Amino acid sequence: MPRTTPPRRARLSAVLSACALVSAVATTTVLATPLHAAPRTAGATADGFTAEQLKAEVRPAELAALGQDEAEYLAWSRLEANAARQEKRAVSAPYPQSVRTARLKLLTDTQASLNKSFDPKVFGRFTDYFPSPDYGVHIAMLPTGKVLVFSFEPVTEDPTQEPAPTQTIGKDNRGRAYIWDPAKGNGRDAFKSVPPPDVVLDDGTGVSRPAPFFCAGHSFLPNGMLGVFGGNFGGGGGTGAKLSLVFDPWNETWTRNSDMSVGRWYPSVVTGEDGRQLIMSGQSEYGWGWPTPVVERFPAKSHSVPKDPAKVPVSPVDKFGVEAPFTTDYPQLFSLNDGKIYAFGRTATEQWKFDPKAETRTDLPARPDAVQRNYGSAVALPGGFNGPDSMLLLGGNRDNPNTYQFSGNQWSMLKPRAFGRTQDDTLILPDGKLFTVNGAFDIRDYGNGALNPNGDLKYRQTEARDADGNWQLGPVQRLARGYHSNAVILPDGRIMVTGDELQQIANNPDIKSGMNGSIEIFEPPYLQTGSRPTLDSAPTGPLRYNTAFTVNTSTPGRVTRAVLLSPITSTHSVDTSQRHVELQITGRSGGQLTLQTPPLAAAAPPGYYMLFLLDAAGVPSVAKWVKLETKDTGGQLG
Repeated sequence: MPRTTPPRRARLSAVLSACALVSAVATTTVLATPLHAAPRTAGATADGFTAEQLKAEVRPAELAALGQDEAEYLAWSRLEANAARQEKRAVSAPYPQSVRTARLKLLTDTQASLNKSFDPKVFGRFTDYFPSPDYGVHIAMLPTGKVLVFSFEPVTEDPTQEPAPTQTIGKDNRGRAYIWDPAKGNGRDAFKSVPPPDVVLDDGTGVSRPAPFFCAGHSFLPNGMLGVFGGNFGGGGGTGAKLSLVFDPWNETWTRNSDMSVGRWYPSVVTGEDGRQLIMSGQSEYGWGWPTPVVERFPAKSHSVPKDPAKVPVSPVDKFGVEAPFTTDYPQLFSLNDGKIYAFGRTATEQWKFDPKAETRTDLPARPDAVQRNYGSAVALPGGFNGPDSMLLLGGNRDNPNTYQFSGNQWSMLKPRAFGRTQDDTLILPDGKLFTVNGAFDIRDYGNGALNPNGDLKYRQTEARDADGNWQLGPVQRLARGYHSNAVILPDGRIMVTGDELQQIANNPDIKSGMNGSIEIFEPPYLQTGSRPTLDSAPTGPLRYNTAFTVNTSTPGRVTRAVLLSPITSTHSVDTSQRHVELQITGRSGGQLTLQTPPLAAAAPPGYYMLFLLDAAGVPSVAKWVKLETKDTGGQLG
């Protein structure tokens, strides 16, 4: 989504003579003259807007909070950006369908040709590619086995222009959501529309529209529901909405809760060992360049943690005891096995540890690369039976392929990938190996300049890390998906890849079909070996921590490992929920295995997990869903 980068805390008269707004895909570029350069008339500001236009655009809340100069500057920035977009549309010719069709054919043919050199048994393979009604900017693997994707209604179908309504105020600033049911295949009937609730934002239009919840942050609650916070208010280069929503996967409905105290555009959300969510960062209600330091919690401490999948939590947020003063958005957040929340900002010096119980913040060592990173992947590394105690930072720097592990309160550099990439997605597979898909040169930039969908095709190539930490390039995906790309692991072990509306628009075989997006399926090498272990049944009721439970399998002799894999919910290369936890096999009796749940909620926060059985070669069964649940025993979790 486009970003403008106005100087902060500058007086309007100085700003108008110094710079103009620029797109986020090239945030370091400063133009010598304003984009909207109409001749000046009596009563007009320096760039052609009348005093009346400027006055009408000033928002009372900004005026009260920031003063006249700042409020007028924010108003000017919105007028400037809207004028620039309108002028660009006026001179742009439509993007031909013939070009979209030809592009997709070329990418399909080159994918097939290049992938002939990769043995599926060693590298895996891409299989299905099919249309989707949504771009998949946000994604969640639901505990029903279905996948939620959500984003926005586009403002253009031209892939050389910004398609998102970030700068739009009113009815066209609207969200949308769909569910894909893999059991129904890949046709149009496999998708169901699940629109968000209608909202009226305080944007001066008084218009009701489906909640513009794109640009939000999200994570799972212990009852399997998805908490979604923030969104796009409209204008200001990225202005945060105060939305607080819950998606119920069992009834496939949305519920709106009381608004947060601050707006958030690009926040991050993490679920802790107590089942409560911490919400951090995001550009505030004052627009891009004003990220909020306020940390909020859902549900509020005055409300109980939602455990029952039949009850939607109705609760406000409350303020956490300390702030998170990030100067950038979408930090990487992880709940590690000491029960603390580790927060890794894109600015090298903004690394902190939060204690959810004491409500304190502690400084962590600065990241050793000492650079400002773009959006890129990070994962909590598998830590065996006790859950993860470290994090691996991978993407976000197109010039640096190195990977960085944070463990034991210190950083270390691990083996590099083949090349640096931003906007990538790295997944933890059931066998514990890592797999990277997607990536780009920059935001809306695939290597040939901003808003040019013709990409450097190296970013189509996947990459996998083995058990020894070595990375190896693998098969290429069809589209060079970058900004807003996503991927999730399905219960059958396949990987669903989607996202990046610019690439999907540029390569749509029928742009008028109503199927705006696309999905691609990857089968890892463990699915190329033929038969696999089976998991015939698992408990459907909640499982307590540090207790035994039994499962049934018709292939007991093949099973050597049992693994919990948390469902992915991600956006902008941020997935705070991803987790891989080994389970001890403590008993065998015929086709029945006795397994031991994780010792504490800190090892695996309460909620739904995919349970896989694996053989010695790392081939997983099809997963069954199990639910870990805490019980209150003198204030202890277990």
